[in-house]
Amino acid sequence: MSTLSSSGVSRRGFLGLAGLAVATVGLSACGGGGTSGSGGAAASADVKLPTYKEFTGVTADLAGDAKGLQAAFFKLPKSVVSVKDKPLSGKVTGLTETFETMSPGMKDNAFWQRLNQALGGELNLQIAEDIGDGYPAKFATVLASDDLPDMMWVPPNQGIPNIGPMLEAKFQDLTKYLSGDAVLEYPNLAALKPDSWKTAVVNGKIWGAPIPSTPFGQVMTGRRDVWEKVGGLTAANAEEFLSKAKELTRPADKQYALEPAYVNMLHMVTEWYGAPNSWAVNKDRSLTYIFETDEYAAGVEFMTKMFAAGVFYPDTNAPDIRNRVANGTVGAQVVVGPHDLKAYRAFNKDQSFDILVPFSADGKVKPTYDMGYGTVGFTPFKKADEGKIRELLALINYLSAPFGTAEYMQKNFGTVGEDYTVDGEGNPALTQSGSSNIPGLASALNIMSSPENVLFNPGFDQDTKYIYEQEKKLLELAWRSPVNGTYSDTNSKLGAKITKQFRDKVVDIITGRAKMDELKGAVTRWKNDGGDKIRSEYQSQLPSDVPVFRK
Repeated sequence: MSTLSSSGVSRRGFLGLAGLAVATVGLSACGGGGTSGSGGAAASADVKLPTYKEFTGVTADLAGDAKGLQAAFFKLPKSVVSVKDKPLSGKVTGLTETFETMSPGMKDNAFWQRLNQALGGELNLQIAEDIGDGYPAKFATVLASDDLPDMMWVPPNQGIPNIGPMLEAKFQDLTKYLSGDAVLEYPNLAALKPDSWKTAVVNGKIWGAPIPSTPFGQVMTGRRDVWEKVGGLTAANAEEFLSKAKELTRPADKQYALEPAYVNMLHMVTEWYGAPNSWAVNKDRSLTYIFETDEYAAGVEFMTKMFAAGVFYPDTNAPDIRNRVANGTVGAQVVVGPHDLKAYRAFNKDQSFDILVPFSADGKVKPTYDMGYGTVGFTPFKKADEGKIRELLALINYLSAPFGTAEYMQKNFGTVGEDYTVDGEGNPALTQSGSSNIPGLASALNIMSSPENVLFNPGFDQDTKYIYEQEKKLLELAWRSPVNGTYSDTNSKLGAKITKQFRDKVVDIITGRAKMDELKGAVTRWKNDGGDKIRSEYQSQLPSDVPVFRK
């Protein structure tokens, strides 16, 4: 049997993107393809977000907070009911994506059938797989048809253009149903935090319930006993870290300090130098991108030094880096967030693993920590009469039930005795049929509707406590991208392309195939190829409450 995470899915591909602070695409405030003339920015700043009302039916073992600290559980709480009535009275259709192996279809899936019984109707989903052109191609095909499903998940970073005009033309404005106290009719939606709701606002209107993910961004992780040999996975400055990495690297024993994911490692190093989380807000409210900063250049230069020292594992295509970190032959790697520490348990249940908290590169500059986007988009409804809209809201309210509720368990684990069993510690484990029927569908459900995430590592309480304490330290250094909750159509169309071109040059510099003085030219090309236009679009929508980045 196998266990599931607190979200019921791994979201490996999607959260890997969502956690990259320098590649985030926001969703909001743009009326005409990223221009400022539509008034979308002002309208979005003025919209009244849904009233936040914390769900109190389940008590966490370690409480979360409004800053982003995640609530933590050591075992499943006693189940409580959060939804009194079955939400459906008929058939509802939807489009979503799975990041797990596809589950059997509804007719051959007993878990899906039991979920429909609990819902009171039929939830019939088109599910795209995370392969090939994937979700954007499927989304475009369905959007172009005359027969939209009732609900369609809108992701924040898969290149879907013209979000504002698309929503206005095809989907239902949900503001009157969700703004302010109106959301209290749907308590599980009211339990979603304001920062999550900001990502579902476009042109001053609320278009769907957000799908929260971990609010944290990438972190460096390593096996504790390996790093204890050199004083632990921390350092007083960058040079000390390099010294530790050299000491751990023994090529003759096929042992190396760091994984060869140079872009991810550079992300960690630039935090030591105090680089901004994607964009820095200047005193005149203009924006400077991380690529343009001295802190980024300093990080690139130090990465060249680390590469020259030979501390990176030599095979950039190695598929088993996580396993190598777990067995100690690679010292550290970058993962999507603190919660991902639990993934090592699939390879090593006996050792402990650490999270590096960013330190000052020179002992003087204050380091930064980049928070993630915080959601994986939202799910709008096609235009319909009020009765249908309220049925869909009731459904999303059910599917957004908080961790530990009866509805959460039904959505993520199914029916006890059929889809899962409970061990002596009160933790769930999927049965053989549950392991086949649930993961692909649960992933698809959680990518279109989700409660706020929690920390839950069944059987590894020490991991949960440790992650929780490290999150506190990370929050002391935390910066959120100032463009979260805004939208640049140019970024959606060109951002990935011009970022890849730039990073390819940066990797060439790090690995000695290009010279450090070529970085300035790469920045200029990025700006000319679309970076300056992206900046202009984001600047036109910059919320007034976003703080100036410290210098």
